[in-house]
Amino acid sequence: MSVVRHVILVTDGDKYAKEAVERTAKDMGLRCISQSAGNPTQLTGQAIVNLILQTPFDPVLVMFDDCGFNGKGPGEKAMEYVARHPDIQPLGAVAVASHSGFNEWSRVDVSIDQNGELTPYGVDKNGVADLEIGRIAGDTVYSLDRLQLPVVVGVGDIGKIYGVDAAIAGAPITKAAIQLILERSGYHASKSGKRQGTDKEEN
Repeated sequence: MSVVRHVILVTDGDKYAKEAVERTAKDMGLRCISQSAGNPTQLTGQAIVNLILQTPFDPVLVMFDDCGFNGKGPGEKAMEYVARHPDIQPLGAVAVASHSGFNEWSRVDVSIDQNGELTPYGVDKNGVADLEIGRIAGDTVYSLDRLQLPVVVGVGDIGKIYGVDAAIAGAPITKAAIQLILERSGYHASKSGKRQGTDKEEN
């Protein structure tokens, strides 16, 4: 019987996002597939799945990035493959806002603004509440609606947001988004304190 790994998808993978996600994984005792980062994502979906399945514990944080690609870029192709793999169970996604010129957007269940407050509105790249309720614009969010994820949390440009979410500051916005997904997906309740983990996955 195969082992199912729980993952949280993060739609960003540049240097600052990578640092923020790695810091979050370390502080929260989760796993992070560092090689899934990139601007854009370089690994295929199958390669990322292989790395996820090598991790001894879960949940696993996985990054995807299209680097402004119009439509379904390399990050989203990999994300769709990972999310639909039979040995992977997505708990949710952190939908990261960006200055996309292609009007790509996704529905979100809730957003976290630059002050760490929950809002029903989407947020922009700087974590400022947008004008539309329940939707966020970005360049790696096009496929999220199709994946029927349990929870999608919108945030500003992780690892940045005027320095508020920098890894050196503890990446509080990224951390809050991951915590919210763990709570709202029911993962904490289902695991009843059995979750284990160490620092980031060194793959």
